[in-house]
Amino acid sequence: MTAQLIDGNALARDIRADVARRAAALSALGHPPGLAVVLVGDDPASQVYVRHKIKDCEDAGVRSVLARYDAGASQAQVIERIQALNADPAIHGILVQLPLPPHIDTHRVLEAISPLKDVDGFHIASAGALMVGRPVFKSCTPYGCMKMLESIGCDPKGKHAVVIGRSNIVGKPMAILLLQANATVTICHSATVDLAWHTRHADIVVAAVGKRNMLTRDMVKPGAVVIDVGMNRDEHGKLCGDVDHAAVREVAGWITPVPGGVGPMTRAMLLTNTIEAAERSAR
Repeated sequence: MTAQLIDGNALARDIRADVARRAAALSALGHPPGLAVVLVGDDPASQVYVRHKIKDCEDAGVRSVLARYDAGASQAQVIERIQALNADPAIHGILVQLPLPPHIDTHRVLEAISPLKDVDGFHIASAGALMVGRPVFKSCTPYGCMKMLESIGCDPKGKHAVVIGRSNIVGKPMAILLLQANATVTICHSATVDLAWHTRHADIVVAAVGKRNMLTRDMVKPGAVVIDVGMNRDEHGKLCGDVDHAAVREVAGWITPVPGGVGPMTRAMLLTNTIEAAERSAR
């Protein structure tokens, strides 16, 4: 068996095209959608991510505003700018590119974003709403993973899903979305005993720990769907995920590539959340 690839690039293109149609309709009514990105410091990866996000906005007809600060900016400066963006009716979504410099309290900054503009889905109000099944915004990466499952006709209902990782950004919201889709969900992490036992019993595995080749062929049930959220570099500097892709592809039924899998879907769902925020504002 050789797993079929879930093409995140192709699916993201379709989603961006849908966003572009909706953005054009809003603009024609005098309500052009707007997204603000707050970038603090000069982390090279963050700068690349922000450039991609701004390019996505341009391509989809979404206005973008970049609020950029050097690494020495104070927490108060950043929060003051966020509060101004909260009050700006032309801005419908606000995201803060992480990580922030160590002298800035990430929690305080994220909580300064209005829940009505929290298109990353990181605010406590967003997390709570997701927990009770009434999300305003779904966290972008888990949201993208669910869309990928949907694209291959994989209904999680009745299936056993294992999420490896318990971060607030991916692991926890991923588990909640799968649970709400009626999967039986196991969350595994660094203290899990016999991780391989859990993954070998999973119909769906989502790997999101940031450790290269953490999921190996012998850990995967034949025919399982494997979603690789990891973003790592190998010894040659090449981008790779948490999954030993070449080996696991010989066992799994479906698998996401890295790059070209979850990454473009995360950005696509950011645009989806932004256009949904703009549509709510225009009502």
